[in-house]
Amino acid sequence: MLFDKQLTDKAEKLLKLAGEKKMRIATAESCTGGLIAALMTEIPGSSIVVGRSFITYSNRAKHEILHVPAELLREHGAVSEPVVRAMAQNTFDMTSAHLTIAVSGIAGPGGGSAEKPAGLVHMATCLDGDVIHVKQEFGDIGRTEVRLATVNAAMDMLLARF
Repeated sequence: MLFDKQLTDKAEKLLKLAGEKKMRIATAESCTGGLIAALMTEIPGSSIVVGRSFITYSNRAKHEILHVPAELLREHGAVSEPVVRAMAQNTFDMTSAHLTIAVSGIAGPGGGSAEKPAGLVHMATCLDGDVIHVKQEFGDIGRTEVRLATVNAAMDMLLARF
């Protein structure tokens, strides 16, 4: 297994709950580079629930693939509440998913600023058009650790929608 038991247990629970409600899930990932989708697809039978995953690492990809307005990216930056809200909503609008998750953050090391330090991650879920945002501040705990903490927090956010 690629992920530890705690994460795979959360993913199994999420997929079971979504499957029971005949819901599909889609992801829009930046700093995690597809790890949220990778975790879900680690579970046998995940294709019943997991519809699509977008890895939109660059601002250009966020704009071209997810239709995040260029002005929003310029004004707020990729790691911001307005951008992840747009990512989550647009993924919902563009797919047959009932539930989406979007993440954008600064995994580090470096690359941050006083305003947006390494370990800052913005996350949003969209359930039937209702978007919820969460700001996570994991700290400069290391690139892998920030990415895995984001995956864990994403599972918690998705599970909270059930």
